[in-house]
Amino acid sequence: MKYGTKLILTNIIDPISKMENIYNLLFYLAVIAAIAQMFFIFFFYIRLLFYKPPSVSTDFFPPVSVVISAKNEHRNLIHFLPTILQQDYPDFEVVVVNDQSTDDTEFFLKNLQQRHSNLKVVNIKNPINFFKGKKFPLSIGIKSASNEHLLLTDADCKPATNQWIRQMIQPYQNEETKIVLGYGAYREKSGFLNLLIRFETLKTAMQYFSFALAGMPYMGIGRNLSYKKSLFYQQHGFQKHYTIESGDDDLFVNNAANKHNTTVIISPDSKTISLPKTTFTKWIQQKKRHLTAGKHYKGRDILLLTVNELSFFLLISLSIFLLINKQQIIIISSLLFLRYVLYYSALYRLTRLVDERKLFLISPLLETILAVILPGMSFLSIFSKRSKWK
Repeated sequence: MKYGTKLILTNIIDPISKMENIYNLLFYLAVIAAIAQMFFIFFFYIRLLFYKPPSVSTDFFPPVSVVISAKNEHRNLIHFLPTILQQDYPDFEVVVVNDQSTDDTEFFLKNLQQRHSNLKVVNIKNPINFFKGKKFPLSIGIKSASNEHLLLTDADCKPATNQWIRQMIQPYQNEETKIVLGYGAYREKSGFLNLLIRFETLKTAMQYFSFALAGMPYMGIGRNLSYKKSLFYQQHGFQKHYTIESGDDDLFVNNAANKHNTTVIISPDSKTISLPKTTFTKWIQQKKRHLTAGKHYKGRDILLLTVNELSFFLLISLSIFLLINKQQIIIISSLLFLRYVLYYSALYRLTRLVDERKLFLISPLLETILAVILPGMSFLSIFSKRSKWK
């Protein structure tokens, strides 16, 4: 009888003990994830709270070449190219590479040249681009540019104001600067997808801005990026990653940028605005293409970005499992609350700098959704096949 009672108690106590051990393990893992998040906040993101855009000089106007690669972008060029040609800057040219377009792009550009002497058009008519993507036409545009200071954007982008060139060039007052990272927003439209796309863009910018401010630049975006032509030649153009479809922006910066030659410009006048994807399928395809390029970042950058995303995912998910233990959940909730206060203080500052304040109130929900979606996209990008640029 005593033996039977002991056996029953053992069968009851052992599973409970094992369950407690599991919860303790999850608790310590959540604490480690919270500590990791605090590291990223205090070492990177908090720098945005103290960022001040450089003052605009009244006598610093180096000649600038704006370079755009376009393939079948007739409609977008009609709407957006005039906003670039009308920039308030004394000395600039716009180089448009027409990459084998089959629409009316060539005729439109030819007519526009008659009204704008600073518009230079380079037509690529033969299929001599053996690699997918826009690196080849973009390289042709950069080599055709007359000026040392380059400013890159896309055919479906427009500057937020006519002060865009002036703002993006200001950091070059520091002679060490060779790369300037800007912000590329997406046009505000109705619908949840638009909110998600715009917030994901803001979140990505928060990362690459704060990493650059910490002296560890790792990427930029082709919608709004500037660098010196001499640096492009020093890096042998896109040769290091020419066979990769994407990466004309982030992989170039990842290879060429360092804490001495890279700076950021964050202001409402320095941003560009692009057309967002209109379906989840198209947006996911776009993100998979971008994430595919991320596999080729420097090992340090891959590690930091992975730890940042994984630690937040673990902190959120493990908090749910720890609800059963009041003492543990109080500790984790306190750490999670502190993380949100600090992180969103920096995020709020960024939304003011880039005039995206409408995203702030819903950002906790959007960040949580992305914490679930992006890891899956990253995994799928490992097996994704290359697709054509256009």
